[in-house]
Amino acid sequence: MPRLEIKDIRANALGPITLAIAAGECVCLSGPSGSGKSRLLRAIADLDVHQGEARLDATSRQEFPASQWRRAVGLLPPETHWWQDRVGEHLASVDRSMLADLGLAEHLLAEPVTRLSSGERQRFGLLRLLLNRPRVLLLDEPTANLDPATTLRVERILQIYRTTYATPTLWVSHDSQQIRRVASRVVHISQGRLSDDTGALR
Repeated sequence: MPRLEIKDIRANALGPITLAIAAGECVCLSGPSGSGKSRLLRAIADLDVHQGEARLDATSRQEFPASQWRRAVGLLPPETHWWQDRVGEHLASVDRSMLADLGLAEHLLAEPVTRLSSGERQRFGLLRLLLNRPRVLLLDEPTANLDPATTLRVERILQIYRTTYATPTLWVSHDSQQIRRVASRVVHISQGRLSDDTGALR
């Protein structure tokens, strides 16, 4: 049974979109710039005004308090938001093994956020998301600012998390090779509408 289901999601020029993602499945979302990929993820996460229904483990979004839904359905945006001066102030706890797996030095926790590179900010944003133990992952180009070796590191960490916790994952990517590595299934969005793209895995 699918763990995440969305039905007739609409937001501005987006939709209607219906999609089901099974436990542990990674669905890659491709499409041109401006086609609605980020809008769709933000609508699922209930961060933007939208119409339609979303369900997690057969429970409707309306049955969740808003904060609980947004914690369970974890969105990693292209630009991570920071509200404190130093990196470590954004983390309730620190998983040193995960820091090492992400190629992040522990001393960076004491650094101002402004001193981080774009790639470091992206990885710390992912670390913060995973430490919240979301039940769904919505990933908006999570490796866009990373070099090839670090990209593979992040892909491996996300695969381990997804398989360990049976996490349905919706992953926006423009990288055809990455899609072949990580996707269970591919959908394409164009002019606000979804279609299957099985050829992307060949």
